[in-house]
Amino acid sequence: MPILQYKCEKCGKRFEELVAKYDDPVSCPDCGAACGRDWSGEIYSATGKKSQKCSGNCKACGGCRS
Repeated sequence: MPILQYKCEKCGKRFEELVAKYDDPVSCPDCGAACGRDWSGEIYSATGKKSQKCSGNCKACGGCRS
């Protein structure tokens, strides 16, 4: 289960959330609005090493699992 970064479009809060799948819906812990992924932070692989070629497209990438 990945820990992903999100940003609330309604209130601007940035936070991390542990999700079962990358496309699970996530709500803001402050205002309850639906949130989208925040791509501004660092991306690391499951081994803890920084991912060198992450496109942010989890459907096409197996990098976090290797």
